[in-house]
Amino acid sequence: MYLLGLDAGTSVIKAALFGRDGRQRAAASRRTTVSHPHPAWSESDPETAWAATVAVIREVLAAAGVDGSAVAAIGVTGAMVGAWVIDADGRPLRPGILWDDGRSQPWIEARLAQDSAFLSRIFASSGSVMQQGCTLPVLRWLLDHEPEVMARADCVFGCKDYLRFRLTGRRAADPTETSVAPGDARAQGRSEAMLELFGLGPHRHLLPPVLPSEAIAGTVTEAAAAETGLRAGTPVATGAGDVAASVIGSGGLAAGSACTVLGTTCLNGVVLDAPSFAPPDLGLLFSLPGGLWLRSMVNVAGTSNLDWCLRSLCPDLARDPDPYAALEALAAAAPPGAVGAVYLPYLSEVGIIAPAVSAAARAQFAGLAPGHGRPELVRAVYEGLAYAIRDCFAAMAERPQSVLLSGGGGRSRFWSQMIADVLGLPVEIPDGGEYGACGAALLAGTGIGWYPSIGDASRRVRTVRRTHRPDPALREAYEAAWRRYGRHRDALLRMPAALSDLS
Repeated sequence: MYLLGLDAGTSVIKAALFGRDGRQRAAASRRTTVSHPHPAWSESDPETAWAATVAVIREVLAAAGVDGSAVAAIGVTGAMVGAWVIDADGRPLRPGILWDDGRSQPWIEARLAQDSAFLSRIFASSGSVMQQGCTLPVLRWLLDHEPEVMARADCVFGCKDYLRFRLTGRRAADPTETSVAPGDARAQGRSEAMLELFGLGPHRHLLPPVLPSEAIAGTVTEAAAAETGLRAGTPVATGAGDVAASVIGSGGLAAGSACTVLGTTCLNGVVLDAPSFAPPDLGLLFSLPGGLWLRSMVNVAGTSNLDWCLRSLCPDLARDPDPYAALEALAAAAPPGAVGAVYLPYLSEVGIIAPAVSAAARAQFAGLAPGHGRPELVRAVYEGLAYAIRDCFAAMAERPQSVLLSGGGGRSRFWSQMIADVLGLPVEIPDGGEYGACGAALLAGTGIGWYPSIGDASRRVRTVRRTHRPDPALREAYEAAWRRYGRHRDALLRMPAALSDLS
């Protein structure tokens, strides 16, 4: 028997099958389209997301050579917060709004003009700097700007919760998402005070009930079974947001563990056995299953910087059989420090939330000279993410001794070694590949009694595939480049918003 993990990323939906030992047996993925119908909007079509989910489930079963009866339980994870709205019959009423959507920023700015402590009050409850795409500000925007849609609304989900609803017909949310909606980090759940702060008290019925991440939230319906090939009645766990699931699936669910998830975003955190709100008004505090928390700093854009680099600077490499290997080889042709070229990896419509909060900050090159070519610029992009990771860990009170690196970025030996050199710390690459799907599957396995606890399940899968240790010979070059990066970062953050964001 197997566990099935589903992972709904921003633009990719994945499925993977795992044995009781947590080892991956098969995987499948499908890309979905993110639309931007207006500046700062980020949306996804719910029916397309469900169709992709159906496809990857069928594909992963076929790849493993099994049918749906071989799946003991299912777990779901995905990109967190946002808003996916359905009516009483379960039909989507509009495109799903994603975590990186920025449409609520004018409302937030208006509230700040009335109450300068507005965001600090949110942080004091959630432990997190609120992003514009969080569920509560987006729900406030929908009620203000699309009242005709919201008059028909029955439930507002996150992405993973919508997909689980399509599997089970049951409405639910989990503590990892509700605590950053924003919510209550200490209680690891929803906050009535936060609902009132956004004027959402009369609309709390739109938010689904909160169940533990390991709980069985429902079972596969006959209709979903017919579409996916799964067995009707298969248990489906509530699941967790992608951050928590990746920590679990990479084997990092233990107090003191430091991790970097280098995927579409670049999250860097330390697992704690008590919530930490230091430093104030900076970073994110994620609730984790098992009574733990992850104090983290996030560079909002992670590997999306490489996607942009390939598309915009090196379109010819896109025709290569392995375009990212070709991009990496180009970067390796330039020396550490990129001959003075600097890249600030703030490639997001919503700015940055670490090492400072700036909605206006945008990505840029600096220090360019006539002698710089594509190798230096491409290397600067890779190095920029490494320096951003160092920025994030430096902003936290907790000091890691080593870092567990997961996400797509960890597949690159070149980049992993660079990160170790820049941090001056060992960087461990866990075994496996689909860490988010694995974490979701382990939650499902815990829910059906395969493991005594989710902590035990996570410990079982912690196997280090390789370790990158910092090269002392490169320390001086990277330290000089780090200081140069810091000067340009500070200059950008001091720049008036009218100049830093010329859109």
